[in-house]
Amino acid sequence: MPPLTIRAAQADDVGAIFGMIKELAEFENLQHLVVATEASLHDAMFGARPSCESLVGTRNGETVAFALFFHNFSTFLGRKGLYLEDLYVKREHRRQGYGRLMLAALAALALERGCGRFEWSVLDWNANAIAFYQELGAVMLPDWRICRVAGEALTQLSAIGTKSPR
Repeated sequence: MPPLTIRAAQADDVGAIFGMIKELAEFENLQHLVVATEASLHDAMFGARPSCESLVGTRNGETVAFALFFHNFSTFLGRKGLYLEDLYVKREHRRQGYGRLMLAALAALALERGCGRFEWSVLDWNANAIAFYQELGAVMLPDWRICRVAGEALTQLSAIGTKSPR
């Protein structure tokens, strides 16, 4: 079996990455939340002010995996971290160690860049992923919850400072 080649994504990889993002949304039953477009993803990765990066895994010239990530910052560590937004391996290429290789490449990149930690989230119902991540040494943080403000709630929150108190 040919090995997986992992490299930094290039602009011409955006279509393949976006296709896998849609596959991931389908797997997670979250297709209704995908409002991104190939163009918006391209701008996020390669525009004037990139906000994320991606690694891609290829085999025989086919892109079979991606990992989209960005840097965050820990005030407690006083160092940047690497945050994995999404990791996806195409269904027909799973159980071949590609996810493990992608995570290892990201861990090496985090160390190379002087990051204090490498983090990501996992859906609580995805028992296979949780077990896989724990096998790799990841610790689930039971006391932490992700907070999200989006859409109209984001607009309303942003307006609080501009309104006079009642």
